[in-house]
Amino acid sequence: MCDNNFKNKIIIGRNPVLEALKSKELIDTIYVNGSSGSLAKICSLAREKDIVIKNVSTQKLDAMAEGGSHQGIIATGACAEYVTVKDILEVSAKKGTPPFIVICDQIEDPHNLGAIIRTAEAAGADGLIIPKRRSASLNHTVYKTSAGAASWLPVARVSNLASTIDELKKNGVWIYGTDISGKNYAGSDLTGSIAIVIGSEGSGLGRLIKDKCDFLLSLPMFGKIDSLNASVAAGIFMYEIVRQRQG
Repeated sequence: MCDNNFKNKIIIGRNPVLEALKSKELIDTIYVNGSSGSLAKICSLAREKDIVIKNVSTQKLDAMAEGGSHQGIIATGACAEYVTVKDILEVSAKKGTPPFIVICDQIEDPHNLGAIIRTAEAAGADGLIIPKRRSASLNHTVYKTSAGAASWLPVARVSNLASTIDELKKNGVWIYGTDISGKNYAGSDLTGSIAIVIGSEGSGLGRLIKDKCDFLLSLPMFGKIDSLNASVAAGIFMYEIVRQRQG
């Protein structure tokens, strides 16, 4: 569950961030400018906890601190604890159903990620996987946009999305990428063990991730616009999976 006192919290300054890391606070990202003295110690502890660290400008920290004395470092809270890919696979194993997983490839807009999480939870997906870099994360905006679903849907944040896809394949999961060049989704059997990959808002699936997919699916487009918002497209694909599984 999300800690309502923390989900919109930023922690400013070296000692407050260090103490938060030592406690059980859910920290999503650390923003830092500099690498000497206590900053190095804090970043080392953050890496041990597998927390994302972003090197940013002093101006960025000034804006985030809104006048507070940040001392070169700010931490932001997470609205839920990240799980492992193994944890997500265990969800379907406990339910006795084929895995149903959503993978977001570089979805950087937190509103889109929140909307995808909301639909995935409603559609009964077992979990969602995001990369550590070039992706929105479980921050306050995602929590709010997901209408709280981010507290209920297991989310794994992985260092290497391509390797994670290989891990899923070893566990019998078929990887379906969504791409304009793919086959019309309506003619595909989506009843088995499946991970659906949603590409970024601007450029779609990355080349390596696209190559890793077993199948590519597309939505028929009849207007002058040739693409849909990532969260809208994700919702259509997810509920096609639901429809087929119930049929």
